[in-house]
Amino acid sequence: MQVLLVEDDRETREFIARGLREAGHQVTACTNGHDGLIEATGRDFDAIVLDRMLPGIDGLSLLRMLRAGGRHAPVLMLTALGGISDRVEGLESGADDYLVKPFAFSELSARLQALTRRPAVRVETHRLVVGDLVIDELRRTVERAGQRIVLQPREFCLLAELMRNPGRIMTRTMLLERVWDFDFDPKTNIVETHLSRLRAKLNDGFESDPIETVRGAGYRIRVPD
Repeated sequence: MQVLLVEDDRETREFIARGLREAGHQVTACTNGHDGLIEATGRDFDAIVLDRMLPGIDGLSLLRMLRAGGRHAPVLMLTALGGISDRVEGLESGADDYLVKPFAFSELSARLQALTRRPAVRVETHRLVVGDLVIDELRRTVERAGQRIVLQPREFCLLAELMRNPGRIMTRTMLLERVWDFDFDPKTNIVETHLSRLRAKLNDGFESDPIETVRGAGYRIRVPD
C-alpha cells in the first residue's frame, strides 16, 4: 500500500513511518501542509495519514483542497483535539476517519486497513455512483440498477447528499443545513417525511433498502460489502 504521511512532529512521524514500513507499506513522509499538497496532487496514494495541526497549510485546509481538486484517496486524520465538534469538522471537511492522539500503532494500522477495504464511491465529474445507485447531477437523473427513478427536487438533493458521504452517518441537523438550508431545527418531521417518500421510490421493485437508519444518530447510504 502506498501511504502519504503528513505530520510535523518528528517523533510521531518516525513512529508511524517505521511501523507502516515494517508492515510492508511504502511511505512518503512530509513535515508540512505545503509539501503534503504537492505530493498528494502529484501522484495517487492508496491512503493518506494527515495531521490536523500543520505549519503552512493546516490539515483541514489541505484536506478541503484535495477533495475540491478531485482527490479521493481515503484520509485518516490525526489530532490532539478530541472534542465532538472537532471530529465533526474533520469528517465534514472530507476525512474518512479520525484518530485522537495519543494512539496505539495497532489501532492506526487497523483503521487504515479498514479504510482501504471500503468500496470507493466513483466520482465521475458530475456523476455519483454507490452500489447500484447512480446520480447524474447535471441531468438531475437517478437510476437504480439501470432503472430510472423520478424524484422531486428535495428528494433528489437528499439522496445526493447521502451519496456524497457513502457509509457516513448524516445527522438530522446536517441534512437540515445542507438540503433545506436551515440553521435551526424547525421542530417538524420534514426530514423523516422526505426520507420516507425517497425510500418508497428507491425500493419499488427492489428487496433491499440502500438507506440505513442508525437509531439515535441519523442516516447513511449503505456501501456494498
